Amino acid sequence: MSLFDDATDFAETPGTVVRVRATVAYDGSPFHGFAENVGVTTVSGTLREAAEKFLGHKVDIVCAGRTDRGVHGWGQVVSFDVRSTTDLGLFQKSVNMMCRPHIAVRDISVADSDFNARFAATSRSYRYRIYNGAIPNPFLVGSCWHVPKPLDLRPMRAAVTPLLGEHDFSSFCRKQTTADGDIKSRVRRLLHADWRIEETGTLLFEIQASSFCQQMVRAIVGTLVDVGHGKFHVADVKAMLEAKDRRAAGQVAPPQGLTLWHVGYEEAAVTTNDPPV
Repeated sequence: MSLFDDATDFAETPGTVVRVRATVAYDGSPFHGFAENVGVTTVSGTLREAAEKFLGHKVDIVCAGRTDRGVHGWGQVVSFDVRSTTDLGLFQKSVNMMCRPHIAVRDISVADSDFNARFAATSRSYRYRIYNGAIPNPFLVGSCWHVPKPLDLRPMRAAVTPLLGEHDFSSFCRKQTTADGDIKSRVRRLLHADWRIEETGTLLFEIQASSFCQQMVRAIVGTLVDVGHGKFHVADVKAMLEAKDRRAAGQVAPPQGLTLWHVGYEEAAVTTNDPPV
């Protein structure tokens, strides 16, 4: 018997399926991004294969945000369907064993039947870390951007202000098109952004929005680093927004410093930690 011989019965028998929501953490270094892509190893593909091996049926994973190659996740949220009889605790333990050490399901619970990790999300938060020191730190190479030249944090903080609110962020993200060839909107509402110095001495940039365009956070961080080096002034950031041209803004920060930290939802989206009997 094939592993998926009963896939049709699983999908079509009423009352046997529940929607689950899981929070997933991962080291993005060995993966070609989160979303599945034929011929390369991805976070979603690795997670799906492990889930299907345990469950014995096909799994369609929906994520809250597609992270790029090399970007990490701490609060990535996914949703998919399982049999109502599934032991979620055993599922979590087994999948973590199969996906270790780079992927871990931090928690898993039954959600409302119409919960969708992507469309139910009300906000996404990212963190970006910079090690600003003359001497490289080998222990931070996989999680920070090493910027050896000293940064002036004051203008970097001030330059965040023009970005807050709703804007067309075309100057800070890649152009993407729909299946019909239309250019996707790059209007986003930035809810929060700020820099702080961690106890370890690394610089931490925290940013929150309803959603982000591709490479938007990394382009913002790279531009703010250029501000910290005096290449741009605070007033230039507003002009960059108004230009709506990627060439108007600064560099794109490397992926290893970026982490999808948290995804916000209405609390009603999750009902219980236990599957129905």
